[in-house]
Amino acid sequence: MTAKCIFCEIAHGRIPSVRVYEDEDFIAFMDINPVSTGHLLVITRDHYPTALEVPERILAKALPLGQKLAKAALAGVGATGFNLLVNNGPVSGQLVAHFHLHVIPRQRPGELPLKAGEPADLTKLPFTATAIRDNL
Repeated sequence: MTAKCIFCEIAHGRIPSVRVYEDEDFIAFMDINPVSTGHLLVITRDHYPTALEVPERILAKALPLGQKLAKAALAGVGATGFNLLVNNGPVSGQLVAHFHLHVIPRQRPGELPLKAGEPADLTKLPFTATAIRDNL
């Protein structure tokens, strides 16, 4: 647990939440600032600032759990689509420095404003790919 981490406080029961699911590694609860009806947050019980710090054995459980919760949310709120979203670091929009997965049911386009990027410069893509591959 990290001092002043609201998600650590929720995980340890010191701040109330409307819980939907919990197991030994995760807690899922309703987002109090939802993007759409049924928006859930899935947090790790232990404190990890971003996905880069989460142990692989725990991270490997996050996506299947997101899938399970998305199926339940779709049925529960009558949505027809969903987003699974993880923001990592302030520049990505992460507001709480504790790993969390958003499960966002979608009932209509535009609820979560995502748009395609600008067309890539195809002459630079191979160099960018090489820079990434060199760091694997």
